[in-house]
Amino acid sequence: MTDFRLFAMNASTVFGRDIAAAAGATLSRHEERDFEDGEHKARPLDSVERDDVYVVQSLHGDPDQSANDKLCRLLFFIGALKDAGAARVTAVCPYLCYSRKDRRTKARDPVTTRYVASLFEAVGTDAIITLDVHNPAAFDNAFRCRKVSLTAAPLFVAHAKTLSERQLCVVSPDPGGVKRAEAFREALEIACGVPITKGFVDKHRSSGVVTGDIFAGDADGRTALIIDDLISTGHTLLRAAHAVREAGARQVIAMVTHGLFMTGSAEVVRDPAIDHFVTADSVPPFRLQLEGTLLDKLTILRSAGVFGECIRRLHQGLALDDLTVL
Repeated sequence: MTDFRLFAMNASTVFGRDIAAAAGATLSRHEERDFEDGEHKARPLDSVERDDVYVVQSLHGDPDQSANDKLCRLLFFIGALKDAGAARVTAVCPYLCYSRKDRRTKARDPVTTRYVASLFEAVGTDAIITLDVHNPAAFDNAFRCRKVSLTAAPLFVAHAKTLSERQLCVVSPDPGGVKRAEAFREALEIACGVPITKGFVDKHRSSGVVTGDIFAGDADGRTALIIDDLISTGHTLLRAAHAVREAGARQVIAMVTHGLFMTGSAEVVRDPAIDHFVTADSVPPFRLQLEGTLLDKLTILRSAGVFGECIRRLHQGLALDDLTVL
């Protein structure tokens, strides 16, 4: 038996159960109530006094609750746990909303990542765990409580090892993701025991318009693995796929942690320039499910084991170095 408490908000019950199983725990009981005017409340039904508590809530919008709804419910529940005497509360957010707006790119821009961090700290959050946050440095700087950015790289490495193709090239779809792609390439090269080439595609974004499709690297005759933290509309990935195809890649596989698959992404998934998509399960592909056959081009990797191991180690005060983004 474990001696910590693990809750999952209603919107993340399935993910929470998977994490509980991986951590060797059971979900503690709680109540969420909605009121006629749109307000709501959440409270623990089990005692949490002096307990080490973890709360699972993936903060992506879906047809039932927006990202704002989920964030607000999570914050209120954390506050309730602290008021009920919890010794430590850790927010477990497989997908962390607002993490892309981490710096000012125009005059008077908001730095939303920092504002969200302030909200978590205001209700007494002691630590936060997420998966492949958009900008690890900005994440570190925004939160003053303990923060853990887990990496999905081991999941992608294990999947890549199952590919029959061994002539591989790891590609970043833009210069900003080069460090992430290189860390993955190094891990994959060790795991496969063969040399793996690398490359990146130039990209410039201004006022929502993306330009640039110059590829630098060695993809000729290889399977290109395009590595990124998320897919939204997918146009960045598609531009990168066309660029590596022009450079001679025989096959293109997109490996992205968070599959948001927003409006317009279905056309990208259909495009033959990308042979297959691999994502983690931090965001269910509910938008693609409306498109039926598109799911044939998608493999979803389960990440609950990574979170379960992280929670177990955090509770026991053990090192997390091999689980986190450097």
